[in-house]
Amino acid sequence: MVSGGGTGGHIYPAIAIANAWMEKHPGSEILFVGALGKMEMQKVPEAGYQIKGLPVAGLQRSLSLENLKFPFKLLKSLSKASKIITDFKPDAVVGVGGYASGPVLYAAQRNGIPTLVQEQNSYAGLTNKILAKKAKKICVAYPEMDRFFPTDRIAYTGNPVRKDILELSGKKEGAIAHFGLDPAKKTLLVLGGSLGARTLNQAMLKDMQKLDEEGFQVLWQCGKFYFQEMKSKLADSGLTTIHLNEFIREMDLAYAAADMIVSRAGALSVSELSLVGKPVIFIPSPNVAEDHQTKNAMAYVNHEAALLLKDSAAEGALAQKVTMLMKDRQLSELLGKNIKNLAKPNAANAIVKEIEQLIA
Repeated sequence: MVSGGGTGGHIYPAIAIANAWMEKHPGSEILFVGALGKMEMQKVPEAGYQIKGLPVAGLQRSLSLENLKFPFKLLKSLSKASKIITDFKPDAVVGVGGYASGPVLYAAQRNGIPTLVQEQNSYAGLTNKILAKKAKKICVAYPEMDRFFPTDRIAYTGNPVRKDILELSGKKEGAIAHFGLDPAKKTLLVLGGSLGARTLNQAMLKDMQKLDEEGFQVLWQCGKFYFQEMKSKLADSGLTTIHLNEFIREMDLAYAAADMIVSRAGALSVSELSLVGKPVIFIPSPNVAEDHQTKNAMAYVNHEAALLLKDSAAEGALAQKVTMLMKDRQLSELLGKNIKNLAKPNAANAIVKEIEQLIA
């Protein structure tokens, strides 16, 4: 059983673990448990797996009537999770973070079923810190996670990523053609996540003229919340070197086409970009729990494996930072080499081995 979700950063690693398990154990049954109304309820069935939903939700940071419903949703979710565990009888339960993982792993642990926690970030979330106390194994993506978890139960596996990203060589020419890019121009890839990032989008609007003047072209994923607004403003600019996308499905081609990447620093993005091995500027979101995106990015900056641009400074400084890095070949090569050295390409299989040991 695999539980968790809420964002792509939780869902895609969960699916990668399931896929790696099924490759090795094709006769297995895997059941996902997610939160009702969250994106896993769509993405998991699309990947070919069955999923059940819990009514669990998180506490709102601001004063909200929704917070009054929290204890009732939690109790209902705990009851439902216990029934799902009893009915499905899993040999092991994997929690990848997100609202649903709490009730499900708690229920599994109460029933004596071995649990494994997969922590994607460099700063452990509260739910995983609590669940890890009784988990048999904690798989982490960053070194020095014994600040949060018992050393003897930590496995440094890395974050599982989509398979197509592992094989980028030989794809650049096809990728340039796929996105209608100019093979003579350097390409900047800008990623704000599937929903989009307002700061990145505003910074792009402000600096896209400068990027064009420097001779760069941009492959820009702006997210579904911002697409219509960005599309209208881009049309008004008349620029033809800015290639706007609501969402890029062919991420392997986007990475292959890019000479340089600007991205948020969610756990999945950071892990994917380490495998890509190209120069990166991280603009961490400040609107996440414990500011974990900044911590994720700094783990790479401290190894000279990426640059960091603060969210508060991005609007007005993006083009300058991009131009500096695009023109500094030595720094670009150093960042690309160092970020690749931090990659963990076999993370999904490493986690599968840990699960096998739990149920041996």
